[in-house]
Amino acid sequence: MSVKVSGIDVSSSDVMLFNEDCISLMKKLPSSSIDVVFADPPYNLQLNGELIRPDNSKVDAVNEEWDHFKSFAHYDQFTRDWLLEARRILKKDGSIWVIGSYHNIFRVGSTLQNLGYWILNDVIWRKSNPMPNFRGRRLTNAHETLIWAAKSDNSKYLFNYDALKELNDGVQMRSDWLFPICSGSERLKDINGKKLHPTQKPESLIHRIIVASTKKGDIVFDPFLGSGTTGAVSRKLGRKFIGTEKDKSYFKAAKKRILDIIPYHDENLEITKNKKDEKRVPFGHLVERGLLNPGDELISANKRYVAKIRPDGTLITHTAKGSIHRVGALLEGAPSCNGWNYWHVKKDGEFIPIDYFRQKARSELLNS
Repeated sequence: MSVKVSGIDVSSSDVMLFNEDCISLMKKLPSSSIDVVFADPPYNLQLNGELIRPDNSKVDAVNEEWDHFKSFAHYDQFTRDWLLEARRILKKDGSIWVIGSYHNIFRVGSTLQNLGYWILNDVIWRKSNPMPNFRGRRLTNAHETLIWAAKSDNSKYLFNYDALKELNDGVQMRSDWLFPICSGSERLKDINGKKLHPTQKPESLIHRIIVASTKKGDIVFDPFLGSGTTGAVSRKLGRKFIGTEKDKSYFKAAKKRILDIIPYHDENLEITKNKKDEKRVPFGHLVERGLLNPGDELISANKRYVAKIRPDGTLITHTAKGSIHRVGALLEGAPSCNGWNYWHVKKDGEFIPIDYFRQKARSELLNS
């Protein structure tokens, strides 16, 4: 499936897969065409021999030719070359995720900054089942590091804050993520029953990244397709995907894995949108629509105060009048107040926050 001509129409298909070197493929992609890049580049582990367990069995480590570089200078030049092309193809407000180990991630981070990327976070993927340190001469290497960066410091990058918060049971998502390494039925095997790719990432890790930084219709690009995890998750979540892998055996397995996925295209089941991006609904609109009525009583969250709704959508108490936010702040002696969460109404014996009615009104507007 190699591309013979330059100029790839990235919008022509939901999935585009290439058996080609990443830099040569990226040179054919148009500038500012990709929303998010996820890259799992060679780690340059610098292994000089076999790793042996205490029982003299061989450790199945990363010793493939693609992870061998003559020197740090050669690795740095390779890193600069692919990151330069990745930055060119990213949209103005696009972002990139790069994962690595202590062998390479610091060099990658330096190159990112030197090329003008703007680092947003470093994320620690803490492995719940890491490979032990067999020689007992170092700490068990139980994590890898992800760098999340925008194309520039002026990029209005996408971050689905509220979706990640929901994913984390209502708590703000932190930068340390606990996932097991890829194993069991998820791990791709070769014809001999051995793991196909030594650094296959778990789908759970990629799922969180896709939810965090993409939306429906976005194009995700992976320059080091490997076993196809990024493509499989992107397709599963209904994102467009472009990936390239120069190793034929990896490419063949990744292609089958990705194309076997049934795309996810249900508009009603999209991720939670950031509240700041939702359509604005004034409190007065709820009164106009009859969802709440003039004269209805609102009760504060701590049940200490009662206010009545006026026809223009303002509130009045014995000591204050104004918007739902202003009255709440005056009653609590606070500089500000989120009236949507502060005020509640009692209906049919239930204590309901007025934000419930705002969401109902917003849904009506979207469906009208």
